[in-house]
Amino acid sequence: MARTVWDSTVGKKAVMAVSGLIMLSYLVVHMIGNLKIFFGPGEFNHYAHWLRTLGEPFMHYGWTLWLIRVVLVAAVVAHAVSAYQLSRRDIRARPGKYVHKRPRASYATRTMRWGGIILGLYVVWHILDLTTGTVHSGGFESGKPYQNVVDTFSTWYGNVIYIVATLALGLHVRHGFWSAAQTLGVGSRTRDRALKAAADVLALLLTAGFVAVPVAVMTGVVS
Repeated sequence: MARTVWDSTVGKKAVMAVSGLIMLSYLVVHMIGNLKIFFGPGEFNHYAHWLRTLGEPFMHYGWTLWLIRVVLVAAVVAHAVSAYQLSRRDIRARPGKYVHKRPRASYATRTMRWGGIILGLYVVWHILDLTTGTVHSGGFESGKPYQNVVDTFSTWYGNVIYIVATLALGLHVRHGFWSAAQTLGVGSRTRDRALKAAADVLALLLTAGFVAVPVAVMTGVVS
């Protein structure tokens, strides 16, 4: 049954929708956590330490965080694979060009694929920068995320990469949230306007929340 569902177009779209909502939930929590940087290094570093002690004493140190990471990796892989396979299936279904032009899609719709690639590359860079410190500038300090964040956004390229990725994220969320609602059967004619408005507000809040951190470092609000 699972294989039959996965092989179907509807099944792949459902996997995309559910995995997308899992990642979206994480992004909302992650954004709220990021905003703790405005309360100073003590508060922000303590929050980062708390993430590693989450679930103690039932869970060992760091286990809950690793469990969250495993779920996120599974969601990212499922989302990317289903998106790629749906894209290939769509191309095979219409190998030739349309005789008549299709109605012009929104900018977010037309950039979903490229936006997904940008976000995938950014996630890799983000991990190498602020988790492992491999590409970090200014000397990576383990256990001091506040200082590491300030280091990253004290460079022009760190800000450019982060802001471009955040803008791509906003467009991706704006279209993806509404699309997931349609796939999971939540959408309807009466709810369509409300769902689109919710997608717009959610995308705007996430974009503003994530961009606020590099802007604060650039302007000296956070230093």
